[in-house]
Parts: sequence; C-alpha cells; structure tokens
Amino acid sequence: MSANDLPTLLSVALLARVGPARDRLREALGQAGATLVLEEDPNTLELQALRDAAPGAVLIALEPAIEDALERLDPVLASPSLTLIFDEAELAARREGWEAQRWARHLVAKLQGHLDVLPPGSEQDGLLQPEPGLPTTPAQLHADAPLEFHVREAFDAAGDVPADGLYPAPETRGEPMSLEEALAALQPPAAAPPAAPPPMAPPPVPLGDHSSWSLVDDDAAAPAAPAPASAPAAPSGDFDTARLSLVELEAERPADGAAAGAVLVLAGIGGPDALRRLLASLPAGLATPVLVHMRLDGGRYGNLVKQMARVSALPVLLAEAEQPVQAGNAYILPDDVGLALRQGGLYFNADAQGVQVGTLPAAHSAVVLLSGADASQVESVLGLAAEGAWVAGQVGEGCYDPTAANAVVAAGMDAGEPPQLAERIVDRWGVAE
Repeated sequence: MSANDLPTLLSVALLARVGPARDRLREALGQAGATLVLEEDPNTLELQALRDAAPGAVLIALEPAIEDALERLDPVLASPSLTLIFDEAELAARREGWEAQRWARHLVAKLQGHLDVLPPGSEQDGLLQPEPGLPTTPAQLHADAPLEFHVREAFDAAGDVPADGLYPAPETRGEPMSLEEALAALQPPAAAPPAAPPPMAPPPVPLGDHSSWSLVDDDAAAPAAPAPASAPAAPSGDFDTARLSLVELEAERPADGAAAGAVLVLAGIGGPDALRRLLASLPAGLATPVLVHMRLDGGRYGNLVKQMARVSALPVLLAEAEQPVQAGNAYILPDDVGLALRQGGLYFNADAQGVQVGTLPAAHSAVVLLSGADASQVESVLGLAAEGAWVAGQVGEGCYDPTAANAVVAAGMDAGEPPQLAERIVDRWGVAE
C-alpha cells in the first residue's frame, strides 16, 4: 500500500523550528498521507493564525527553545477537540530509513485512533507460492524477544489452569519410581503362603519376689519435692490496665493524608509519548500516587505538567518540598525535589540529588521504567524489587531507548506497553471509593 492509497486523515498543523527535525516530521506526515494545513515555528506563530488554520491535530517537535511559545499558544492547544502529538526534536532529527518508516506508521495509528502499526502486507497469512530454502523457524522469529516475563506469567497462572478430569492428580506426590517398580505395582498381589504354626513357648522361669525391683540405682538420690509456691499478691486497686493490648497497635496515619507508598515512573528520551500513554490509561481516584521523574533540558517541568494534564484523568501537579504525597494525584518531580518517609507517610523534600529509589517503602510501592530511563538506577530498582516492590519495564516499538527497561525485564520483572502497565497498576492498587 502506498501513501496515496491511505485513507484521508485529519488535517495537521506542524509546529517546529526550522531544521532537520522539522524536515523529518514533514516527511513523516507525507508518508502518513496527512493533510498539512500549517507549518510554522511556534516562536513566531500568531495565536489567531493557528486558530484560523482549524487543524484536527497538531504535531509539535518538543525542545526547550519553544516551551514559552507553547504557553502562549495554550488557549488553542488546550481545546479538547484537538489531537496533540508530541515528538522530541532531537529524536526526530536522527530518525532515518526503517526507523522513520516505523514512526510514520505510528503516526498514522495515532491520527486514525487505532493500534495497527504493522507495515503494509503484514495482514496476509503468507505467500501461497513455494520458495527455495528452509522456512524461518519460530526461534529465529523471536531471537531477540525477551521471553522471561512470559515464562514468569505462565508459571504464576499455572495453578489456575483446570485439571484433567480423566486422570485426577494424586493428593500426595512421592519420589519417582523406576520402571520395574511401576510394573510390579500393576501386578495382582500374590497369594500369601500358609501360615506356619507358632513356635512352642519356653516354659516359665520362676523369678521370685519382684515387689522391691526398681529402674534406678539404689544409691541415687531422689529429687526433692518442690516447695509450694507462695500465693501471688492480690492486685492493688490502682492497677493500670489502660495500656494493655492483645495486638500491636497500628501506627497512626498522618492527618494530612500522606500516602504509605507510591508508583515511581522513570523516563528519558522517548519518554513523553510513553508517559502520555501511561497517564491517559490511569483512572481518576487511583488509590496510590504516581510520581514522574524525567530529566528535561532547561528544567521546564511546569510545561510538562500542562502537557500531561491534557490527557490525564488524575490531577497532574508539580511536586513541591515539604508537601505530602497524596493518593489520586500524579506529580512531576523536578531535579531538586526528593522524597522523605515520616510517620509512615511520604513527603517531598528539597534534595539536590533528586528522588532516591531506596526511599520508597517497598511493600507499598512500585517502579516503572519507560523509554530513556537512567540505566544507572537499575541496581537500586532491582534492590527495591528484592524487598517486595513491584517493578516493570516498557517493551515494544515505542520504546526508543530500552536499555534500563530491558535490564529489569531480563532480571525477571514485569513488562508491557504503557497502557498494559497502567492496567496492572490499577489491578494492584484499585480505585478509591
């Protein structure tokens, strides 16, 4: 199927500065068959010009130099009827060849609202004409696929698979027997030989008087009888019973609603799109907070808050020091804001090193590594997993920098596309009533 055969797509406005990134995105829109109604540098674009173009979708090449312009254009970009697609300018400028064609297919899927990102012709079952050579084996098709998480998932679900009713499983399992033992067990029991007559008992021997016999030595001293214990003193009338308890009392929860744990999302290059898909799949009222740490050039985290708030059902807030971390919110973490645990609740604090994974209480927390997550944090993430935290990594074509995510998946952690990971987060924590 060529680009001319593609169905008519939404009219698209391309907002990017002049340069390689803009050229690559224009080519991708052409391959996708989109109708380009506007192509401008957002720094010089007038708000009314964008409104007059009336695009159905806007493709934006993100970089620090245009963040102020996006705030100025926000009255139009914030329209709920507008489809916003973000791409990182640095990533778009490097995209060529097969990778550019793949991104064009993803662009078509986003504009049309479907999940079909396979190349044309992949819907065919296969060629009907024979070809020379050996066919491709399943092992070759999946040579680079991470299979460990599939094996773990199958192992966890094995107990729920219904058993075969024809051969009920034995209640107890013993050691495996040899073939000879198995054949012998199938033979009918042999007839028992006739019992031999009991032997003649010897005549009794006179033992004399045995009334003074004993099983201990005669000269062994018999243990003295214990002295009677003195009667316990009667309780006084002022005995304090207020602090008596049969169970350990639960630690008092902070009055400001600070959560006992959180879901920490780590991302980097290629992360904005993955983060957008993750947050868009989480419901309002999620019974745990979501913390997002993604390094941005220039530290314009306020703009990231606005971008994610457009797609998220959760309130998206900028984390501030000395504020409680509350369930049902998504927080964007600046580089100088970390975490502290006080009285069983999480709080933001000022920390020049940023968020530390080990601060999270493992029993109530999770870490999700999206595209571009910092690989240097993998060791601490796996350490938290060993203490009981749920850890997962992004997989799939949308993961442009899978180094850290692949490392945790290879270590046996969970894996999936961002919407799948969001579904598992909801399954684990649920929605507050």
